[in-house]
Amino acid sequence: MSGAAPEGSLLTDELLSWVGREASYEAPEELGRAAIRYYALALSDDNPLYRDESHARGTRFGGVIAPPTLVVETNQYADLPLRPEDGYNGHVWEGLPLPVPCTLVRGGNEYELLRPVRPDDRLLVRWRIEEITERRGRAGPMLVLTALAEYRNQRGELLATNRDTTIFLPTGDRDA
Repeated sequence: MSGAAPEGSLLTDELLSWVGREASYEAPEELGRAAIRYYALALSDDNPLYRDESHARGTRFGGVIAPPTLVVETNQYADLPLRPEDGYNGHVWEGLPLPVPCTLVRGGNEYELLRPVRPDDRLLVRWRIEEITERRGRAGPMLVLTALAEYRNQRGELLATNRDTTIFLPTGDRDA
């Protein structure tokens, strides 16, 4: 098999060929005041910048803004259906050619929040796989995928970036 991994390795040529692959999403509508207000409520954050136009107008922002991390919540922009296997509706690398069955584990995120997100912003998001590596843990090899997401508004202004790390842990017998 041409894409076979070296003995004991999970990295295949086919998997490595995904480095540089991109996925893009355009939100079906503007973010909106309700989404901002509900997100702030879910965070138990009663900052008037997120809900009170008259207060927010008098600040350096000049109007209502979103809590900083709302921009990186996939369901705000991707308009993806719920996956039947786990109920998730966020970005995934569909078709990623994993050499063995794996469990996905969140490895972490590094956010850079550059501009405030406003109710009238319509998000355009581009994900790009930067790197796929293999690491060894006590239980054996695991795959680590690092991707960069860029979040822009309808004017093309860069709002935020997210360097996302996903870990793929083999779930059982590698020969299955």
